[in-house]
Amino acid sequence: MVRTASGASGNVVDSNLTIPALKALRRILRASELGNRQLAAATGLTPSQLLVLQEIGERGEVTPTELSGALQFGQATITNIVDRLEAAGLVTRQRGEEDKRRVHLAATEAGKRTIDLAPNMLQAQFSEKFAALPEWEQAMILAGLGRLADILGVAKSDAAPLLDAGAIDRTSRDSNSPL
Repeated sequence: MVRTASGASGNVVDSNLTIPALKALRRILRASELGNRQLAAATGLTPSQLLVLQEIGERGEVTPTELSGALQFGQATITNIVDRLEAAGLVTRQRGEEDKRRVHLAATEAGKRTIDLAPNMLQAQFSEKFAALPEWEQAMILAGLGRLADILGVAKSDAAPLLDAGAIDRTSRDSNSPL
């Protein structure tokens, strides 16, 4: 059965599966929004800020370039996020002793406590459960998500491995967090 959204000709056509697909998308968006609120309440960070902080914490010491490559964020994005984390006292920047041009990032004690306090982020839950699926199902989901991004007109270069609808390096005013 095929019907139009308003019953008039020339409008977008909805199939029996459009409404359930939109509902599923809404549930995903809602989960992301709730996860972001929980994260902001617990840590005052956006998902991208926590992801950067966690990566710094895991590595002990890392350069912005290494961080950019590991997280698939642009260098300017990493710089912007690190600026905010440093201003909040969660990371430190230190010039290299051998090469003064290199900057090394490390989590402060406050940064390590913040990592420990942070709730499990949505992408961590997704990664764990997605990895447990059979490879054929992972490929099917990936193909569907890629097609969905194409349908919605999302550029391929506009993505980072982060379940968050906001700009990666948005300010605290944009995310309702103190950073």
